[in-house]
Amino acid sequence: MEFRGPKMTSDQKKALLLLHSVIFNYHGLDKEEQKILDETTRELEADQELEWVQNFVREDFPTLFDRAREFFKNTIVPADKNLRVSFLNKVWDATNKKGHITEMEAMGILRLAKDWGVERDFLALIRN
Repeated sequence: MEFRGPKMTSDQKKALLLLHSVIFNYHGLDKEEQKILDETTRELEADQELEWVQNFVREDFPTLFDRAREFFKNTIVPADKNLRVSFLNKVWDATNKKGHITEMEAMGILRLAKDWGVERDFLALIRN
């Protein structure tokens, strides 16, 4: 997965890596998912942001999804609609890259798409 376009801010990198981590951690982060997360980190040149994400995840794992939704509300929801759809599509593609997407992962992504006000746009993109 290669990232093109304008350079991301540190908060955007955190958000994208956190999005991957939240979805990948639904069933426990396995080796393939860790590999994808590491590749994404390298491509984004986001080692510090990954460290922040790992601390965020460890802080209180049972509340990870809800805390992440709050973080996204302040960082991604105000962003450009195309960026929001792009982030969701990147994690959708990454999840499929491991060979499958579980119902829980798909529902988590769709719930975030709804939170972010891009559910219709995202669904149209993945249907094509």
